[in-house]
Amino acid sequence: MEIRGILAKVDHTLLSPTARWEEIRQLCDDAVEYKTASVCVPPAYVKQCAEYLHHRVPVCTVIGFPNGYSTKFVKCDEARQAVLDGADEIDMVINLGWLKDGKYGAILDEINEVKSHCCGKILKVIVETCQLTEEEIVAITKVVHESNAEFIKTSTGFSTAGATFKDVELMKATLDSLKSSTRIKAAGGISSLADAEKFIELGADRLGTSRIVKIVKAEGLL
Repeated sequence: MEIRGILAKVDHTLLSPTARWEEIRQLCDDAVEYKTASVCVPPAYVKQCAEYLHHRVPVCTVIGFPNGYSTKFVKCDEARQAVLDGADEIDMVINLGWLKDGKYGAILDEINEVKSHCCGKILKVIVETCQLTEEEIVAITKVVHESNAEFIKTSTGFSTAGATFKDVELMKATLDSLKSSTRIKAAGGISSLADAEKFIELGADRLGTSRIVKIVKAEGLL
């Protein structure tokens, strides 16, 4: 796969709690230069990024991040504020405790409530696959398929592990069995162009990573 094709699927990400505006601005500049799918930044930087980018690259942010256990009402308010600040895409973390308890209806309701506050913007649902069994991955993939969200996303990148090929394969197989239009975002630990290409081949439509642009830039591949 051509490097441009990989970059076009990258959500160029910086979510470190110590991220400074100088670093975020460089992230934005690199996203413009390398034509990534979006920049993914902390909520506090959304407005500044949106004003700085002026629609040159979509702005993505996170809510309920990284643990997912804030209330539905808080997540909805975070989504509403992010959109008001200029976010084009929202990545939300589910309540993992609810998943462990089999409260699929509550999770579905929360996803749809958050989506209703996204004002038509793209919603990606982070399910933190490293904390789940295969059965739970299948179950939550079905829930996201039933929801109004556009994407299921593997990981926050802040837990014990990120995306794996096996996780994406399992999600893709489940979605295909449902003839679903839900797309997959693989995130966390994607550290090489070979891995990025493999995730795409397995069915990921987006990649959440801070490293791919850095590799292309450092090695002068474009």
